[in-house]
Amino acid sequence: MKTERDGNAALEESSSQEPELYSPASPGPQREPISTYFEEKVPIPEDDLTKLFSFRKLWAFTGPGFLMSIAYLDPGNIESDLQSGARAGFKLLWVLLGATIIGLLLQRLAARLGVVTGMHLAEVCNRHYPTVPRIILWLMVELAIIGSDMQEVIGSAIALNLLSVGRIPLWAGVLITIIDTFVFLFLDKYGLRKLEAFFGFLITIMALSFGYEYVRVAPNQGEVLKGMFVPYCSGCGPTQLEQAVGVVGAVIMPHNIYLHSALVKSRDINRENKKEVKEANKYYFIESSIALFVSFLINVFVVAVFAEAFYGRTNMEVSLQCNETGSAHSELFPANNETLEVDIYKGGVVLGCFFGPAALYIWAIGILAAGQSSTMTGTYSGQFVMEGFLNLRWSRFARVLLTRSIAIFPTLLVAVFQDVQHLTGMNDFLNVLQSMQLPFALIPILTFTSLTSLMNDFANGLVWKIGGGLVILVVCAINMYFVVVYVTALNSIVLYVFSALLSIAYLSFVSYLVWRCLIALGVSRLDFRGSVQYPPAVLMDEQPEFDS
Repeated sequence: MKTERDGNAALEESSSQEPELYSPASPGPQREPISTYFEEKVPIPEDDLTKLFSFRKLWAFTGPGFLMSIAYLDPGNIESDLQSGARAGFKLLWVLLGATIIGLLLQRLAARLGVVTGMHLAEVCNRHYPTVPRIILWLMVELAIIGSDMQEVIGSAIALNLLSVGRIPLWAGVLITIIDTFVFLFLDKYGLRKLEAFFGFLITIMALSFGYEYVRVAPNQGEVLKGMFVPYCSGCGPTQLEQAVGVVGAVIMPHNIYLHSALVKSRDINRENKKEVKEANKYYFIESSIALFVSFLINVFVVAVFAEAFYGRTNMEVSLQCNETGSAHSELFPANNETLEVDIYKGGVVLGCFFGPAALYIWAIGILAAGQSSTMTGTYSGQFVMEGFLNLRWSRFARVLLTRSIAIFPTLLVAVFQDVQHLTGMNDFLNVLQSMQLPFALIPILTFTSLTSLMNDFANGLVWKIGGGLVILVVCAINMYFVVVYVTALNSIVLYVFSALLSIAYLSFVSYLVWRCLIALGVSRLDFRGSVQYPPAVLMDEQPEFDS
């Protein structure tokens, strides 16, 4: 048993070694975590903690990872998949695999933060960043959520348009999506497990829908495996390179880090028991791995279908085929020999032209499930982010109404003034918007999971600090390349100047976050003025409340 003097000495030593990014401008860390709208905690079976694995416990922890994985299956991802197949064949499947693995590692950090601290990422940012950076960070994350939500709602509206053979216009589809999202969001009133089961049902619909297309088209399995495990891209040019960058940007989404760190709080874990926390981290990682494996297979279905059926095809070929089958959408494809360009709307049309009406309608059902489920999780992200950053304590309905409205109004405006055939440019812009917001999730999650004063014995080790930093650097660099390519294609001096000014402000704020992250990683010499305070840490193994 350690004496009080030994305990104080350990605390003093810890405080001198490990900084906590705490500012007097932020709420004190001793405050109770902000409550989320999850009103129940899923109990965990009390099996023997020495047992290496328990399916009962894995089942109890199953849910948050599958809700998180829906962000890997939203309409923006599906569109990126089909364009990857149509433009590069099977050659970019290895990029999709690599991006999914990187995403899993980042989601692991998010889950660990929520499990160990009992707070999600937005709450931790609220407590450890000064007021002005905290507000800027909140605004950036809100922009990412709005951009993602616009893609998801528009995807659902496009699916309804296809299913109704054009009878439901885009704006009406947006309104329908808004209404049914409000209805579905209150399913957790009937139990959190029922809500998670509903999301599982939507993922199953996506797997069956896109799986049907995969079986119907019957891609070459050898080419699928080669594209997945052999990193190559022979004969690729700028188009394929941009598509590869787009794949990474579509898979790793900033708001999903905030979402996952909050969802793991829904399990009844005794955070004063080190063994229980360690066990929760283990099962959450297994569950996330399974969920992202399922999402990866669904993405592969889409890439392979369009790689096999439409890679290298011209508008003329598609136009002739659609005319022969009497498709009502043959005017979408001009009679020229340019390479076919597809999006989620045209993708469904060409599937219908080549493989029959059933392929079109089943495709639309899959897109509807993707759009509906990702819209719901996007709303959850918005609520967690707003509650955490702003410390809001509103009624449940007020929170849902506000977070929905922020994203829905711009979406409705786009739907009213644009038709279904002219949304690809908007989708590219939204992808760029979300790519720019990535540092505002990745840098904070590495910062806080590296602090022993916050994470105790579960802080990142040297390998995770270096590896995580390199991964985040690569991901951000790839996405910045995507942004540069998009901006340079605008061909406008005014936009160039505006982009340059915006870039200066953007890079300045990113540099500030990196500075604080490096201090958290142990580079204390960067704290020139001593403005980053180091309150004493409470080591987990010194808490007498732990069960033996």
